[in-house]
Amino acid sequence: MSTTTGTQRRVSRTGSGVSVRAVAALAVSLFLSSCQSVIEQTYEPKVSPSSNPQIVEEVQKNDPRAQVGAREHPRIVASYGGEYQDEKTERLVARITGALTAVSENPNQSYRITILNSPAINAFALPGGYLYVTRGLLALANDASEVAAVLSHEMAHVTANHGIERQQREEAEVIASRVVSEVLSSDIAGKQALARGKLRLAAFSRNQELQADVIGVRMLGEAGYDPYAAARFLDSMAAYSRFSSVDPDSDQSLDFLSSHPSAPQRVDLARRHARAFGAEGSVGDRGRDYYLAGIDGLLYGDSPQEGYVRGQTFLHGKLGIRFDVPNGFQIDNKAEAVLATGPNETAIRFDGVADAQKRSLTDYIGSGWVTGLQPDTIHAVTINGLEAATARASAERWDFDVTVIRIDTQIYRFLTAVPKGAPSLEPTADVLRSSFRRMTPQEAAALKPLRVRVVTAKPGDTLATLSARMMGTDRKLDLFRLINAMQVTSTVKPGDKVKIISE
Repeated sequence: MSTTTGTQRRVSRTGSGVSVRAVAALAVSLFLSSCQSVIEQTYEPKVSPSSNPQIVEEVQKNDPRAQVGAREHPRIVASYGGEYQDEKTERLVARITGALTAVSENPNQSYRITILNSPAINAFALPGGYLYVTRGLLALANDASEVAAVLSHEMAHVTANHGIERQQREEAEVIASRVVSEVLSSDIAGKQALARGKLRLAAFSRNQELQADVIGVRMLGEAGYDPYAAARFLDSMAAYSRFSSVDPDSDQSLDFLSSHPSAPQRVDLARRHARAFGAEGSVGDRGRDYYLAGIDGLLYGDSPQEGYVRGQTFLHGKLGIRFDVPNGFQIDNKAEAVLATGPNETAIRFDGVADAQKRSLTDYIGSGWVTGLQPDTIHAVTINGLEAATARASAERWDFDVTVIRIDTQIYRFLTAVPKGAPSLEPTADVLRSSFRRMTPQEAAALKPLRVRVVTAKPGDTLATLSARMMGTDRKLDLFRLINAMQVTSTVKPGDKVKIISE
């Protein structure tokens, strides 16, 4: 949960009350899909793009495609937590992009590559040459050719004018539906939240995705990279999607790969086109050593401004607060709120609003922002020495627990939703309430962000000994294998370089 999006964070509303459907939708993963169209004709950005020597405004200032990208760029950057600025990593990505530009279908097309400060695994493009890749994707990749595979795919969308085609289709159809993340963020104050709340997302068509895959593999091979990297990284992204799901067998319609054709089909297609350059393992440069050097120290997971997730605990050093979610829940730390999803469609939302007037918390709960509130359930309570109040609400097929807690001039809010009549409402809300407290100054000072660290295996090292050094997860071996693209049967030998996650 960010502290930089204005003084107030509102629970989502429909009209004057909390949207039941929006809260229920918390039980679905809210990762943004890759290769997204982000076009909002009426939005007037008030955040200027960062300066860059090679900007499309100058190179293609009369190109309407570049004007689309320039208009939407500030909103993209704001909605993904800003730009990730690290000179070493920026040089690495620029090196990869430059090699691909030389062999693209339009060498005169200029590209502006932005690393987004987000742990999501994502990359996409806007018309006019605006390319975006998240630091989360860079952390997952294991060599330069894998990142080149992603970027060449997005560059193919640009050179094939897929963004313009999609914009025209959207304008003609007037998309009425909005993604869950917009519903949840529609009236949050602040520039970043406003930007996020106005996102309108739509996937490229199936044929456009496959076309971009074919063009991308060709660019990989012609640029001298391993052409099989596209297939490898598609496998890694599919593995990450399975790892990140609360229930691996559940609906993953909103994960990274949701807007693409099925992963197996794309992997098969990528391998078939890569064979034109030679047999797997015999052609192209993976660029592993210089890639690992370029991401050593890369910020991993939540940024300090958003707070930290450590297992079942959320901690925010700047706000000085912490709380736990029950076992079996997965925390998703968004800019506008902290979301958690658990078994049996149970969902939690945590956010905060400023309240300089210090009104009564019982009056605040009953002030109209909760739909279906049961007034006789409003009670003033004390939680770990803090003023608080609780209430129940019910609407359609959902029951809610509402808990608000005051610290100084800030009101923190928990909203827990369960299917109507489910017995898990009270136990879930009890865990949140009993664990919410102020952090001690020592606890806040000890909080450090997690980073990607590249280490060299020593004699006697195994997957078990190396993964034991991982931090920030209770599935150390699984995550270690995932970020290093290792299988159950994989081994390490002295001198091998691997990634671990640590402070």
